Amino acid sequence: MPDRRRFLMSMSSIPVLGSLFRGNPAAAAAIKRDYFKELGVRPFINAAGTYTTLTASLMQPEVMDAINYASKSYVHLIDLHDAVGQRIASLIGCEAAMVTAGAASALTLGTAACITGKNRDAIVRVPDLTGLKSEVIVQKTHRYGYDHAVRNCGIRFVEVETRDELERAINEKTAMMLFFNANDPVGKIKVAEFAELGKKHNIPTFNDAAADVPPVENLSNYTKMGYDLVTFSGGKGLCGPQSAGLLLGRKDLIEAARLNGSPYSDSVGRGMKVNKEELLGMMAAVETYLKRDHNAERREWDKRVKLIADSITSIPTITTEVVVPPIANQVPHLRIQWDPSRVKISYADVAKELREGDPSIEVTPGTRDALTMTVWMMQPGDAQVVAKRVREVLKKASA
Repeated sequence: MPDRRRFLMSMSSIPVLGSLFRGNPAAAAAIKRDYFKELGVRPFINAAGTYTTLTASLMQPEVMDAINYASKSYVHLIDLHDAVGQRIASLIGCEAAMVTAGAASALTLGTAACITGKNRDAIVRVPDLTGLKSEVIVQKTHRYGYDHAVRNCGIRFVEVETRDELERAINEKTAMMLFFNANDPVGKIKVAEFAELGKKHNIPTFNDAAADVPPVENLSNYTKMGYDLVTFSGGKGLCGPQSAGLLLGRKDLIEAARLNGSPYSDSVGRGMKVNKEELLGMMAAVETYLKRDHNAERREWDKRVKLIADSITSIPTITTEVVVPPIANQVPHLRIQWDPSRVKISYADVAKELREGDPSIEVTPGTRDALTMTVWMMQPGDAQVVAKRVREVLKKASA
């Protein structure tokens, strides 16, 4: 029998891949395994937003494809860091970029870069800043819950309120000027002026814009404005890996930030590891985000908000308002209020009932004067479920 015919006949006796799984109960069970149920952890409908403690956003299919692809091969990590950084920088239109272990990691690495540059001796010494620049200027209204990531480098914050105070605070110890983008409305020195002052005095400026996409234009706005470093979270609006982020900016500072982090040993950021899967996942997240139809996405969010609002307007004293924050999380938020003498339940208790119901629903935390929720992290069909559950809870309380 010719070799080719023998080969074809032997192949015909091998079951196809699908039947292999059908005949392998263990493999089939592994595919259908419900890990959260096994662990006693309840998933929920996300009407809250991209909070880290609520596991932020869900990764896009393109991101998961990239992660799965990377998991099957070995590469040189530094080479991949280089290539991914170059691709992301070209997509966004900035001088240089790197993937970090979240936005907080970017704050630490960017600060270290401003202190050490590419000086290996200085890199090893951080957070001992003896003989190095050791001060970071920040507006008093821009101190926030993430500035520990900057203080990790051993710096001292110098707080200012006005342009004049900032210019007088600059000295030979000034390593960097930090700006918290979400707090632009409450600071006296506005976002563009802050960057301009950094350029005037040759001090690197760093803008923490972690939660500030959408809109998509923000990815390039602040480097174009003149900021030397900008960070965005990967696991919020970009829908990439939650444990990843972006650091964008000046090429020399990005190179220095790389040297202050993993995989380089004896550095302040050695523990801030980004694996090959997250590198490709973050690149895919940026590519996918830039290709989205953002206008269509916004129209869908508006529909969801209207659906929920319309479902409860017939309940006595209920009022609804759609609010879009000016900067961070710039998406529609639905605020629901009522007269507690007619709808006899508190905002906190409604949130509790939604959380403990089936399915579990999380609304925006920390709002005391209204029941607040967002819709941009919902999956198809979630808005209908949320509308039904909110109506049930409020109607029962108004009976």
